[in-house]
This record gives sequence, C-alpha cells and structure tokens, in this order.
Amino acid sequence: MSVLIRNGRVITSADDYFADIFIQGEKITHIGASLPHRADHVIDATNKLVIPGGIDPHTHLDMPFGGTTSADDFASGTRAAAFGGTTTLIDFAIQSKGRSTLEGLDTWHAKAEGKATIDYGFHMIVTDMPEERLGEMERLADSGVTSYKLFMAYPGVLYVDDGVLYRTFRQAGENHTMICMHAENGIVIDEIVKRAVAEGKTEPRWHALTRPTRMEAEGVFRSIAIAEVANVPLHIVHLSCHDALEQVKLARDRGLNVQAETCPQYLLLDHSYYERPGFEGAKWVMTPALREKWNQDKLWEGLRMGDLALVATDHCPFCFKGQKELGLDSFTKIPNGAPGLENRMSLIYSAGVAGGRLTLNQFVNLTSTAAARTFGLFPKKGTVAVGSDADLVVFDPDRRTVISAGNPDTHHMRVDYSAYEGVEVQGWPEVVLSRGRVVVDSGRQLLSGGGRFVRRARYGELLR
Repeated sequence: MSVLIRNGRVITSADDYFADIFIQGEKITHIGASLPHRADHVIDATNKLVIPGGIDPHTHLDMPFGGTTSADDFASGTRAAAFGGTTTLIDFAIQSKGRSTLEGLDTWHAKAEGKATIDYGFHMIVTDMPEERLGEMERLADSGVTSYKLFMAYPGVLYVDDGVLYRTFRQAGENHTMICMHAENGIVIDEIVKRAVAEGKTEPRWHALTRPTRMEAEGVFRSIAIAEVANVPLHIVHLSCHDALEQVKLARDRGLNVQAETCPQYLLLDHSYYERPGFEGAKWVMTPALREKWNQDKLWEGLRMGDLALVATDHCPFCFKGQKELGLDSFTKIPNGAPGLENRMSLIYSAGVAGGRLTLNQFVNLTSTAAARTFGLFPKKGTVAVGSDADLVVFDPDRRTVISAGNPDTHHMRVDYSAYEGVEVQGWPEVVLSRGRVVVDSGRQLLSGGGRFVRRARYGELLR
C-alpha cells in the first residue's frame, strides 16, 4: 500500500519545515513540496505536525512481580501505545536467577510474538552472571539484544552485588553494548524498611519515606564509578530527583559516557499523591518513588540542558482492585509500578512545548530520536527521512483532552485507573502509522497485530 501525507509541518530532532511525505510499503520514499504522487491512501495534515513515532525504551509488559503479573500484555500494551503515538517500545526480558539469559529471551519472545501491534525490542535483565556464562552476552548481542539492565535494588529478587555488576559491565563494554542501571542502594533501603515496619509504619506513603533520594544518588554514583573502570556506556533508568541528577552531571562534566532518562511521573506528579485518603496512595507506589515537588524544575532543566537524554515511562501497570490491594496490610506487599505508556507523548508535549519548557525539536528528540540513537534503532526508527521506516504520527498541537480512566479517547491500557486522572493536556496524536500501516485514525484502531521484533544495532552503530 502507498500513503501520501499532505501539507504537514514536519518536525524532527533537528528540522522544522512544511512538506508532503510519500510512503511506499513500509518505508518513506519521497519528501517534498506538493509531491505529484498518487497514493492508495491520502492523509491531510494541514495545521498538524508530522513527527517520528514515539519510542518508549522502558516498559514492563506481561511481567511477573510481587506475586502477580503486570496488567498489560503485548496485545493490550502495544495497542495502548499506538493510541498514544508510540510506534516502538523496548521491553525487558528477565533472566531467572541461575538460568540462562537466552532462555529468558525465548520466554519473552513467546509472550510478544503475534500479539504486538507496533514494533518492539528487548533489553535483558541480568540477575546473575558467573564467568562461565559471560559468552551468552555476545550471543544476545548477535540476536539484536544489545543492552542489559541490572539492579542495585530488590535484594533477594533482582539485586546483584558489585562483583556481578563489574563482571557484566566489563563484558558489555568489550561487546560494544551498553548497560541500563536501576540505581538505588537496595541493601540500605531494606534496613530502613525493616525498621519502619517494626514501628507499625505500613501505609502506602511509607514506601516513599523509606526510599530517600540520597540512596538513589549513591546508587547512581557507584554505578558510574564501576562503569568508568569497566569502560562501558551507562544509561541510568527512571531518574527521579535532583540528588541523582547531580551525580550524572558531574560524570558528564568529566567526559564520561553516562546518560540518564526520566519519566512523566517524576516531571508532573509528586510526593503529595501518597497522602491521599485511605489506601489510594497505593496507585502511585513505584520505584523510585515520587519525590518532593521542587525536584520537577530541576528535572525539566536537565532535559533542556541535555543532562537527561530522554523521557521513558517505566510502564508497569497493576490494577488497583485485586493487585495493588495485595498490600492492604503493608506497603512492602504493594506491587511496584504504574501505568503511563499511552499518555507520554501528549503529557510531554503539553507540559513541555505548550508549557514553554521545550522546543518542538527537543520534544521529538526526547520522545523518539534520542532513544533510537541510544539503543541501536537509528535511522531505521526515530526520524522522518527517506529510507527510514514509515513510523509517523500526525499530531494535533491544539487539541485539548482530559486524561481519565473513564475516557475512551485517553485510556486503552488494561488497568482500572489512570496515574494522571483529571489532567488536561494540549496536543494529541490524530493518525498513527507503523511501518506505513495506518493503525490509528481519529481515535479508531484500524489494525491490530503486525508488530515485529527489531534486532537492534550495537552501541554507536546504525540500523537500516
């Protein structure tokens, strides 16, 4: 099928111009003024932006955690992503401790294959890595899994010690791949949690009060130090606070290959959500926790100045009823995570561009291009260019919408609440194309399925 997008304002991370875009099959083949091409399908983008499809490099679909499983699988999660203007995501396959990482990858391929509506890749969560299995990391990279996530948090579940960190970091650097780091001092946090519980402090707000920002900053500092010695590029995931950002800035000022992401929840929500009556604060129990509101200005500044490289979601949804309620008697049993995959693009456009904090080019970079460059998807993904995949969004910059779990225009995630309930946003994806297929048009899903696994390039290499 061929598609012609007419009269749009094309925005990339570097460009801003008016043009038509012609798509043949899965690729963009022509860009120009008043293209003469005939097409099977014509989209009028007058007064609209045409931007690269969003790339969310941090999601947890169909993930077991805390005695339950995240509410969105690859069918519902990628459907919701498409409605929100995201056309590629990178999820996390998990290695079962003591088992092969390759086995973990096979498990996640089985979860996703045939279900996804948009394209997807995988990071690999490493839960142990003895010397005799280091060779698996090269095989993962050959399979297109070119980044590995490790945890300093969750002792007894996902936590790995500094020896495993260094060993894995070193091998990733030798393989020209990269490390994603959940940086918190989980050992100290566990001690703080034990004392709080012993004192009867079990309400949801204590999840945040037992995870101080200094413990995130310490984890960031330590992971940077290990990465420097191991000579590996480091990406800090879901950075939440000024204390942690300062460590990233210091490292970057020294010329180290370190960057970080933040998430909409840390830019727009704050610690006061935990003070809501009854058990409602459990909706926002996530790790890292929501911070004091003053941190938000520091994170926006980090995005503007480039010390924060991109905006992901850490989408890990658990229903309030039946899942979050597992922790009614103690915050330690509340499944960690919140929904957000569907709302990222509009939230960042509204608070960033319409709010005067970001330029249009920065918006595209933070929601698409930077993730493509960081994680081996560029220029196949993350830009509007001849030869790139036709992953495109016709975005209405003026449409105002109120996000609500009860609003069928804003909520397709399979979870019974919205983390952004009642928030009004300006800017909304009107038409969404994945590899030239129109999957969403004016709030209607036209196609389901058809998403493919993308084998990502190694760090610093281009994907075509």
